[in-house]
Amino acid sequence: MTEAKTIAMTTGTSVQAASAPAIPLAQHLPQTKGWKELVRDIWDDNPTFRMILAMCPTMGATTMAVNGLAMGLSTMIATMASSTTVGALRNVIPAEVRLPAYMIIIAFWVTLVDIFLRAYVPPLSAALGPYVPLIITNCFVLGRAEAFASQNSPGLSALDALGVGLGFTMSLTLLGITREFLGFGSLFGIQLFVGWTNWVIMIIPAGAFLMVGLYVGIVKHFSPDGQVGGGS
Repeated sequence: MTEAKTIAMTTGTSVQAASAPAIPLAQHLPQTKGWKELVRDIWDDNPTFRMILAMCPTMGATTMAVNGLAMGLSTMIATMASSTTVGALRNVIPAEVRLPAYMIIIAFWVTLVDIFLRAYVPPLSAALGPYVPLIITNCFVLGRAEAFASQNSPGLSALDALGVGLGFTMSLTLLGITREFLGFGSLFGIQLFVGWTNWVIMIIPAGAFLMVGLYVGIVKHFSPDGQVGGGS
């Protein structure tokens, strides 16, 4: 007889109740505000498939999977850095000039991301072209700074931006995978089929419109409220 069984018999308590942790990690994490904010932002506030924002890079930078992934990660990093900075300076920036101040902060971080890509991955920077500098004009980047980071701590602001950025990255990568596979018969630059007949429509912006519409319909179907564009 094991020691646990002996204790259970003498105390009258069950072994399962005695050995179970008081607050299991899997049950604790979903209760935190940061965790719920992160998960909600990935789906409910998805810029591409829920809010239908940032269509310019979505159409232009997803002809290849690696381009979509790089564009999403660049946007996510810039959004996280901007939201964290705004969260840290929210009590310092005067309300009268908050929007110009937010734009300057966003432009600063986007410029750093662009310089990094130009310095360390020139081919990828050339492939993305003007879409990285145009992150400055993305609605949801400024929107997260104004709607969330300006009212919350830097840590929570970073989680909020991470959630939105992950949703954006996954969306662009999924679009890039689909368009590259159908348009070139390859995946992340690796040719998968010999003699593949390229779907030319997938290489041009019209293909991006078709795929965005398809994925928006799928997301709407699996959304509990059946709505698209309802993100905050």
